[in-house]
Amino acid sequence: MPVIIPSNLPAYKTMKDENIFVMNCERAETQDIRPLEIVLVNLMRTKIETETQFVRLLSNSPIQINVEFIHTNTHKSKNISESHMNNFYKSIKDIKNKKYDAMIVTGAPVELMEFEDVDYWEEFKEILDFSTNNVTSSMFICWGAQAAMHYFYGLEKRTLDKKIFGVFEHEKKHDTCMLLNGFDDIFYVPHSRHTEIKAEDIRTVDELIVLAESEDAGVHIAVTDDYSRIFIMGHAEYDAFTLKKEYDRDISQGKEINIPMNYYPNDDPSKTPFVKWRSHANLLFKNWINIIYQETPYNFNEVGEHRTDWYHQY
Repeated sequence: MPVIIPSNLPAYKTMKDENIFVMNCERAETQDIRPLEIVLVNLMRTKIETETQFVRLLSNSPIQINVEFIHTNTHKSKNISESHMNNFYKSIKDIKNKKYDAMIVTGAPVELMEFEDVDYWEEFKEILDFSTNNVTSSMFICWGAQAAMHYFYGLEKRTLDKKIFGVFEHEKKHDTCMLLNGFDDIFYVPHSRHTEIKAEDIRTVDELIVLAESEDAGVHIAVTDDYSRIFIMGHAEYDAFTLKKEYDRDISQGKEINIPMNYYPNDDPSKTPFVKWRSHANLLFKNWINIIYQETPYNFNEVGEHRTDWYHQY
């Protein structure tokens, strides 16, 4: 089954051009199937690129999926047209009475700021509270993962001496975890960040299980045992040239930046980069969707009803 998105969303044409099965909303409404409802909280500056990356991964499933997009009202996006935001995005206030099978919260280019200094922090906390009672499973990416760990469990991020930038080798830490079904013992994932939450800090939280980590990049995946919260520190969603764009941007701005590790052949930026993470990225999202499909109630009103949550807000 395809992912369901508006036919005028830029990602729709990209998916069609890539021969990825997508369905417009009008056609989906004629089918007697309850799709999974997924909301994407997009905090990235590159809105369209990020939409496309996640829609591409969500489409790799036999289950029909309806995707909605959320932004923060307290921060105005400068790199996207107002018409795009008005046409395709809602705020947390618009969906406060809805339920979702899943939520994705992206990273954000604010990692060197204190969490509480981010201009949309209060609104972000509303989104996290919403996810607790109105979403079956939430996936938090990069800064989104660090911010959610901070809010739910009081964990603190640490600034790194050098940016983690490149494609890193990771080791699978659990052989029987559903989220990692089919994963190789060693697999690759891109990272691009200046901060981390250390593995030893994550392991102090009884509710959290570390599923994958890297000697060079630290923890990649941590989850709650019921998969209601999934924390992803890397960027499995990145396409082939995302790291290249970041590298070229920083070079053009005269910033100090290392060549991304394990990315260009022979570390030569003039060459076309290798993609080493695509199969595991697709497998991660396919496994997640399968978990959601098995765990989420058919009746939307029952989402969140049976979840017990002991976390403390800090």
